[in-house]
Amino acid sequence: MSNPNSVVTELLNSFPQGCTQMYFKSSLTALSHAMEDQVLASDEQPLIIASFQKEKFYRQEAHRYGRIGKISPHVYVLAAPETEFSSTTDVYEKVAFTEDDALSHEWHLVVIAKNYANCLICREKTHLPKTSTSETAMDNSRRFEGIWTFDRQISAKAAEILLKRIAGYRPELKKKINQELKLYCQQGKKSSKSLQLDTLDSPMINPDPFVQRLVTYLQAGQYKLIKANRFLSTKEKKERLLNSVTGAIRRSLNPHEILQVAVDKLGEGLGVCRCLIYRCQETDFSATIHHEFLSEKIKSIKGKTWPLKDNPLFQEILQIRESIGIDDVTIDPRIQDQQSQLSQLIHSCSIISWLIVPILYQGKLLGIMELHHCDSIPITWKPEDIALVDAIATQVGVALIQAESYANLENLNEQLEALDRTRSNLVAITGHELRTPLSTIQVCLESLANEPDMSEELRQVMLSTALHDAERMRKLVQDFLTLSQLEGGTVEWNPEPLSLEECIDLSLSHIRSRQDQSGIPTIKNLVVHELPLVQADGEWLVEVLSKLLDNACKFTDGNGTITIQVQEIEGDTDTLEVTISDNGRGIEPDRLDQVFDRFYQEEGALRRSAGGTGLGLAICRQIVKNWGGKIWAESVGKNLGSKFHFTVPKFNNTISTNSQTIKKNRRQSSQDSLK
Repeated sequence: MSNPNSVVTELLNSFPQGCTQMYFKSSLTALSHAMEDQVLASDEQPLIIASFQKEKFYRQEAHRYGRIGKISPHVYVLAAPETEFSSTTDVYEKVAFTEDDALSHEWHLVVIAKNYANCLICREKTHLPKTSTSETAMDNSRRFEGIWTFDRQISAKAAEILLKRIAGYRPELKKKINQELKLYCQQGKKSSKSLQLDTLDSPMINPDPFVQRLVTYLQAGQYKLIKANRFLSTKEKKERLLNSVTGAIRRSLNPHEILQVAVDKLGEGLGVCRCLIYRCQETDFSATIHHEFLSEKIKSIKGKTWPLKDNPLFQEILQIRESIGIDDVTIDPRIQDQQSQLSQLIHSCSIISWLIVPILYQGKLLGIMELHHCDSIPITWKPEDIALVDAIATQVGVALIQAESYANLENLNEQLEALDRTRSNLVAITGHELRTPLSTIQVCLESLANEPDMSEELRQVMLSTALHDAERMRKLVQDFLTLSQLEGGTVEWNPEPLSLEECIDLSLSHIRSRQDQSGIPTIKNLVVHELPLVQADGEWLVEVLSKLLDNACKFTDGNGTITIQVQEIEGDTDTLEVTISDNGRGIEPDRLDQVFDRFYQEEGALRRSAGGTGLGLAICRQIVKNWGGKIWAESVGKNLGSKFHFTVPKFNNTISTNSQTIKKNRRQSSQDSLK
């Protein structure tokens, strides 16, 4: 049988003037034990009705009721069965009710004797939140609402309600229950005068003041325990959040991943509306938001530009090097100008409460961490929350420095590997390019010295061969020195207005003068006349053209074609583009950037079919870079030819006119002074 009605509600309906109180489970346990101990300490045989929510709670007190059942034959125990509990008659009467019965949420104990009466009628407040992680503490913190009193009339009414329910659960006990009602409950309905006459010889026992003080003490202790548990739980939660953030960001050496993990963990752990982290330095005018955490229905500002230079809060951060917490932006004196950029930013982002924390490492600003509260009601940033965010910001700063150090270490390793490759190439090229001509020169000189009868024709061949290889060695040494000077910044540049057409003609004459004419490919000069003048150092411009033409001749056979073109760049009125193309060996597309590296040889240093040091294109890159131009290569692939492009700045006519005017004025002044 199940009864959905609450005993507390029925009792309050009978006594409208009754007032309920809130009790913790620990307080109810102490009160119940006090009431039970009073029964065990007396010689009377009172009526006792105890209702347990579940069988497991009954089992904790079964031994006490075994003793109470031996004292009084008027004991009734109710509980929701789980394993063995059932409606039976033992030392006392057991009454089982179903789990959907209202009694499964209530706590009742009624004791009525001749000299005293009290009752404890309560129901659990199941909607209240749990306040502790400990199971025992959580059970003791369960809260109940109800009545505890020594009033005999109220106790009798509570006993009547429970006895009638017991009669419904166990109809076979109706006769016994009627006797209990007549013996104990009717007595509670007597007038106060009758009660006084009945108890003249046996005065009523009313320990209410003492017990009230005991309950107050227990309640206060439980409140302190809950507060302590809540504090410990909050502290544990924050430590767990800090540890999780620290562990997550330490597992990565990617700065973007570190910041995203930190912003997600922090935003979720503190339950804020929006959490941001962005990289910035003290001199930055603005920053871009790349890492963001959002709660539901909050506007995203990812990708938005965040003002820094004109932001008074950011400037204050730079001065104090500490966090800034604003509980209510509408009353903060730093944000009173409604037309300011900061006020507009707050309005567009719906910020109500704002926490700004700098990410520092040894005093250096690495970024900013921000927490936004966007609800209509402001919040107060607690000191412990600010301290937690500060600790996380410190860990993020350390992780960022570690990630940057690792990236720098990788970069250094790559540079060391490049230097090692350069050293290997230098040794290989030096061994190949120097040893071969030296051996030839030595053989020629030894032959000339040891064979005085050598014919004049053969003697001339020997001398020509030695001179050719000596020139080859001179070029090698000159290329080394030239590249060293260019990279070291020791070259003296003399830019002047030049005719690009004349420079190309000069470079062509250099190529034809030092190459075997039978092996030179066909060179087509497609440069148009009347090109604008360019501003460059003539010697170095001819050097770039010569080396690019020499490179094209080297990798194009005698039947091939080399073309020289100059054109103006569309949309660019300040530079000209020079293109030297060939239909020779070509370059693999994935190696187009590498061809400008020092000592680069596509075939390898020791497997080259064409001579050279691999420094020519590196020298060209350094020269073009000096006048602010660009150089690049294009090729579809092997044996499909290649194109080399570079840009050179045009000569500024205004500067030229002014220069000529100045020179004319100087000449005029000199003539005037001579007169």
